[in-house]
Amino acid sequence: VGKERDRETLSVSSNTLCPSLSLPNVRSCHLTQTWSGLGNGIKTYKYNALTFIPLNLLEQFKRVANLYFLALLILQIIPEITTLPWYTTLVPLVLVLGITAIKDLVDDLVRTSCFEHDKEWGGEMTETFSKPRFQESKWMNIHVGDVVRLKKNGHIPADILLLSSSNPNSLCYVETAELDGETNLKFKMGLKVTDERLQEEGQLAQFDAMIVCEEPNNRLDKFTGTMCWRKDRFPLDLDNMMLRGCRIRNTDECHGLVIFAGADTKIMRNGGKTRFKRTKIDELMNYMVYSIFVILILVCAGLAIGNTFWYEEVGSKAWYLKDGKDQTASYRGFLSFWGYIIVLNTMVPISLYVSVEVIRLGQSKFINWDLQMYYQEKDTPAKARTTTLNEQLGQIEYVFSDKTGTLTQNIMAFKKCLCHDVHDKPVDFSWNKYADSKFEYLDHSLVACIRSKKDKETLEFFKLLSLCHTVMVEQKEDELVYQAASPDEGALVTAARNFGFVFLSRTQDTITISEMDQEMTYEVLALLDFNSDRKRMSIILRFPDGRIRLYCKGADTVIYERLSPNSRHKEVTQTALDIFANQTLRTLCLCYKDISKQEFDAWAKKHKDASVAMGNREAALDQVYEQIENNFMMIGATAIEDKLQDGVPATIAKLAKADIKIWVLTGDKKETAENIGYSCELLTDDMQIHYGDDIKPASATPQDSTQPIDDWEKESRQVDFVNMACECEAVICCRVTPKQKANVVSLVKKYKKAVTLSIGDGANDVNMIKTADIGVGISGQEGMQAVMSSDYAFAQFRYLERLLLVHGRWSYIRMCKFLRYFFFKNFAFTLVHFWYSFFNGFSAQVAYEDWFITLYNVMYSSLPVLLVGLLDQDVNDKLSRKFPKLYLPGQQGALFNYKNFFISLFHGIFTSLVVFFIPYGAFLQTMGQDGEAPSDYQSLAVVMASSLIFTVNLQISLDTSYWTFVNCFAVLCSIAIYFGIMFDIHSAGIHVIFPSTFTFTGVAPNALRQPYLWLTIILTVGISLLPVIFIQFLCKTIWPSEEEKKKPAPFQRDRRSRRSAYAFSHSRGYADLIASGRSIRRRPAVALTYEGDSPAWH
Repeated sequence: VGKERDRETLSVSSNTLCPSLSLPNVRSCHLTQTWSGLGNGIKTYKYNALTFIPLNLLEQFKRVANLYFLALLILQIIPEITTLPWYTTLVPLVLVLGITAIKDLVDDLVRTSCFEHDKEWGGEMTETFSKPRFQESKWMNIHVGDVVRLKKNGHIPADILLLSSSNPNSLCYVETAELDGETNLKFKMGLKVTDERLQEEGQLAQFDAMIVCEEPNNRLDKFTGTMCWRKDRFPLDLDNMMLRGCRIRNTDECHGLVIFAGADTKIMRNGGKTRFKRTKIDELMNYMVYSIFVILILVCAGLAIGNTFWYEEVGSKAWYLKDGKDQTASYRGFLSFWGYIIVLNTMVPISLYVSVEVIRLGQSKFINWDLQMYYQEKDTPAKARTTTLNEQLGQIEYVFSDKTGTLTQNIMAFKKCLCHDVHDKPVDFSWNKYADSKFEYLDHSLVACIRSKKDKETLEFFKLLSLCHTVMVEQKEDELVYQAASPDEGALVTAARNFGFVFLSRTQDTITISEMDQEMTYEVLALLDFNSDRKRMSIILRFPDGRIRLYCKGADTVIYERLSPNSRHKEVTQTALDIFANQTLRTLCLCYKDISKQEFDAWAKKHKDASVAMGNREAALDQVYEQIENNFMMIGATAIEDKLQDGVPATIAKLAKADIKIWVLTGDKKETAENIGYSCELLTDDMQIHYGDDIKPASATPQDSTQPIDDWEKESRQVDFVNMACECEAVICCRVTPKQKANVVSLVKKYKKAVTLSIGDGANDVNMIKTADIGVGISGQEGMQAVMSSDYAFAQFRYLERLLLVHGRWSYIRMCKFLRYFFFKNFAFTLVHFWYSFFNGFSAQVAYEDWFITLYNVMYSSLPVLLVGLLDQDVNDKLSRKFPKLYLPGQQGALFNYKNFFISLFHGIFTSLVVFFIPYGAFLQTMGQDGEAPSDYQSLAVVMASSLIFTVNLQISLDTSYWTFVNCFAVLCSIAIYFGIMFDIHSAGIHVIFPSTFTFTGVAPNALRQPYLWLTIILTVGISLLPVIFIQFLCKTIWPSEEEKKKPAPFQRDRRSRRSAYAFSHSRGYADLIASGRSIRRRPAVALTYEGDSPAWH
């Protein structure tokens, strides 16, 4: 029938609903279904008591590692293959599955708690209209098409079309904090026709309309629909909709029609998964696990071949090895292959992924708990909204930042304007009873000019500011309170208010202002709203004398190309704009156009058709807007100040020293963006500035140098742009749209394979935040949409320094150290079986006791390395920020790569050799103190296991840079747990209860009472660790690197000082983490500013 429905049609008649779904490109085909079953019940949980275990297991076994160990468990049940008891695989597998299941359950509970009122809401009561009156009904019983009545401070039960309210003009205020985190009130307004005709219950009983609207979706910022009622069509948009998750405020009651209910509501549609981001370490770790699996297959194949030859040469000829089975050597080798797959399965680390998740969770909590990233003024802590990207914070190469609200405060102050000239004198507004006491201005002559009413253009200037906007006004304690969609608009309306043009109120079709104490009401004929593509907004008004005039304000680039040839003040306005931009002020141009009644009537018909179009309504409206927005007459320009946030220059300087390239992406003018660049010290006087306008691609044709000929040329230009821009120390892209911001980020990711971070504060930054490897949202003045889409969030740009140079760097170092050690300890443990194979006829016999194999990764060696992954730090946070060059190893991936992996592999091979061959040699032809020979297999297994436990726990102690009581306790506790459990499972009592499971009866007490074997353990541990200690000594003292020779002063003992607190608090320096200075090539100091409409964007 079609891949998806094009639109949804709701026919409402006396509380009955009959929907018709119209399919795309099939005008004659209709699908009719009853919607009576579309209730308002919702389910935010993923599991319930019955489905949790089966669904969770199904999800977990989609992971290759878990499926691999399940296959091993099945192999261990086959008698001819198994070489280990089934519980050696089952116990670790159950623990890993159990921990992951608990984590998934907690995540599900947290996800459910995000809709904390769900259970309460399901049973909460609301009033639904059922002839002939409203009756109380539970939320879960509300259906699409119901007419409901909502009361003040009540929650909105579904996505509802506002019909009427108790406020004048059906105005309704809603609080959206539970929807998008914003605490300021939003206004909703019913249609004029429903406001006038649907106030009483009798009128609602006669309501019969058809609503044609978009499909259910997750767009919180958009709604498109049309209401067909009484042979007329009325456009519907988001301003007419009240969404589930909001609350009614400042409105006694209102009536609405349920459009979307239950799972179709926008808040529920936003509960889905976002795009999953993976770190570089994740990808590398997966490749290494695949490499381990390949090594495992090759080793097992080699040992199987060895078993085949051994059986042919030795096994088949030894009468005492006869097992009565008629099997060929090749078949025995085949069985041996699977046996070694089971024996050496610990090479593939089953607990690796769950351990990584635990470490990442802890690191995220540390970010949340960091008081130095807490913004007290707004009571806003830092928030890690993901637990999967922490170590990637230590590898950032490029930061893409918005300007307004990110680098600046986004608190706008009206500073200057141009009517005819520019003035700078102090102003007293005491004559104006509506004046805002916080407003400051410096031009007293401008006030005198306005009060004299002699300059008509100056009066027109401020009249435009008071009329051309979408601000709403409230009366609070005899004070006018403006609520604006943006800080810029609020500042402009407040400025007009102080100069005597006071916005008082508005309805659906009128707007009332006070013009120098004279109240005037204008009829609103059309409102052409602002968006990022139009870069302007207009309003068409009918004056009290019948004149029709269009007022417009917007960016100079779009205004100047629409000016009439007869417009005045072009040159003086352009000069003023340049002056304002050089002072880093945000500018807007103001203009107007008089329209005849005939011209407006013809245009209004086209506008109405476009406003009720269901397909591509925005494009249709933009096309209609273009037809009326032309031949403007210039009035003047405004200049608004947006100050830098505290600490921005210092933060940018520190990040630059860490070799992090910072790009600023803004929609401002080139001059404004450049001056902000100097203000925040992104640009400096010793830099050579290149402008994109001066750079032409070599492949461009003379006829059209801006448009690429084909895809090949387009890609070539993209590569040239990225290569050129990345050679610069700083890049500023101005006049860019939200889509272009995301494109810039994706180009750098695509062609430079670099780790990117985007930071912004507004809805226009969401695309960029989602495109980057890591997205950071700033909770500023433009709402919470950027925060809701981000991976990390905080209140001030300056906290980015601590996030990257401290938390990011620590997380990267900890994760790299954890992975290197994890692979090492598994290789050291597993490869002992390999060496033992050469002495047991390649028979897949294990070298350790079964329970030691079971508990090695779970109990004996897991806690110390987990704590290193959580708590370790080479230097403290102050030194991490003081020396930004410490960040370089993460960018270079120097601490975890295939080189480090193979070093861990060879380290594990060496340790396994020592752990096996020294005890093996010590057991040959020896005699115990009591005259008995301790050279049995079980005693050998105990000595090797004990040596291994001491070695791996002391090895992590050598690798620990930051010691705490917890680390010390973990190491000692792990060793103590090993001996405690070993003596228990070797006791006679447990053997009596489970004779076939615990077979090493009395081995540990008997073997470990021999001083000779303790000497063997000490010798094994010493030889295993001595090369590591020796290499560390040589690298730090005999052959120091260039960085170690140039250690900064804080690391050297002060000659006048007798004590060094730092020397006692840290056991390891930082210099070995810095990559070689010869690989750090300082590029020439070059900066680039680029405009969005230049050739590189095409």
